Amino acid sequence: MNEIRVRFAPSPTGPLHIGGVRTALYNYLFAKQHNGKLILRIEDTDSTRFVPGAEEYIIEAFQWLGITFDEGVHIPNSDGISYRQSERKPIYRQYADFLLENGHAYIAFDTPAEIEAKRQEIKNFQYDSHTRMQMRNSLTLPADEVKRRMEAGEQYVVRIRIEPGEDITVHDMVCGDVVINSSILDDKVLWKSADQLPTYHLANIVDDHLMRISHVIRGSEWLPSAPLHVLLYRYLGWEESMPRFAHLPLLLKPEGNGKLSKRDGDRLGFPVFPLEWHDPKSGEVSMGYREQGYYPEAVLNFLALLGWNPGTEQEIFTIEELVQAFSLERVSKSGAKFDFEKAKWFNHKYLQMRPEAEISQAFGKILEEKGIHCDDSYRDAVVSLMKERASFVPDLWRDSAFFFQRPESYDPKAIAKRWQPETPEHLTAFCQILQDIQPWDKQQAHDRIMQYVADHECNMGKIMNALRLCLVGETKGPDIFTIIDLLGVPETIERVKIGIAEIRL
Repeated sequence: MNEIRVRFAPSPTGPLHIGGVRTALYNYLFAKQHNGKLILRIEDTDSTRFVPGAEEYIIEAFQWLGITFDEGVHIPNSDGISYRQSERKPIYRQYADFLLENGHAYIAFDTPAEIEAKRQEIKNFQYDSHTRMQMRNSLTLPADEVKRRMEAGEQYVVRIRIEPGEDITVHDMVCGDVVINSSILDDKVLWKSADQLPTYHLANIVDDHLMRISHVIRGSEWLPSAPLHVLLYRYLGWEESMPRFAHLPLLLKPEGNGKLSKRDGDRLGFPVFPLEWHDPKSGEVSMGYREQGYYPEAVLNFLALLGWNPGTEQEIFTIEELVQAFSLERVSKSGAKFDFEKAKWFNHKYLQMRPEAEISQAFGKILEEKGIHCDDSYRDAVVSLMKERASFVPDLWRDSAFFFQRPESYDPKAIAKRWQPETPEHLTAFCQILQDIQPWDKQQAHDRIMQYVADHECNMGKIMNALRLCLVGETKGPDIFTIIDLLGVPETIERVKIGIAEIRL
């Protein structure tokens, strides 16, 4: 087998969509599994859609995710190869000329206004074998007029010339054989004189050939363009070395109806970009997985299983295990619903696998931002107790803030349900029991208070939750005696006293 060479080729038109990340991941896994090469190419031939900072964002996103490239726009090379299409202008023109010389392309002078007029005149108009002879191009104009127009600097485009009536087969490693008749294809623009740049279709084919790409693994939205690409390989004389295609299923909205979009993330409160994105035009800030507290390994593990089935019940994979297990043959043909709650689940699992010292240190930064200072040992103990409840490090503050500050309010529903006229008397007795245990012993505190509850025929649920209400502010949290053990008896007694003074029925 020839060397496996795959590429991820985004356009710098904005932030990298999470669907693009999955495409890059599948390319990465395929390349690594076959000891091949992964290339990052920037396809910036559409100068009108270029967004400043987008290329840098793409590179930073992959660095955070840990997806490494062997060649690319950000990796110096001694051969002088550019992986940014806007820097490869002269290369594409010669192939456009080759197609023109061999009758597989033609020059068209139609203005946007003229094409729009045709759309109004002809229902479902497309520029193809049925309509091109009605347009202003080198097939309908005399050769000397075409030359004169070009020499006068009139803007034109080069269009591929597709003849009708041929069944074109795309051999796809995911979708199987896809057959499209050439009669439904339009004569796509391949090159534009206005900016001296090719369109995606020509640049893509030329670069994949020159960069010796063996497999094109990309989203299924490109499948309708694949027959055109097959023709271009043929017309350029490269059909024998044409890469194999694999078109990946779409990432769908959580409801399953349509492609996942930024609006879905905004609507349901989850990111669709790997990193936070600051739009340079609108100033709008979009959420990023990194800034939301996700681990890159969790994001990759989650994405790998959106559209690929390992054939086992295993869900947690290291990147090395994914490389070993991945196969294009097990990629689904149908779209995958984006389950953002499952993404949280993956992050929860990866958080639990992190060393407690690392989690505690990260949580310490959150405490510092809130002006809270405590002993590292105390913070470590809280993290050890509470981390099982957390999916993200910031969740630790949500779930354990009461360990670091006294309640500022008390849940009114819990008061109505748990607090009784005799509650202050029993809680005061609890405080005395705790104070009398010298030296302090958590188990003894538990046994003595339980004995008090039994002797005084207290309602266990109500009195213990009333105690919890004083310490936490609501009826949540871990074992109450563990809370007392961590807070310490003096702080516990002080909180109970404050609760008795402030809680009223």
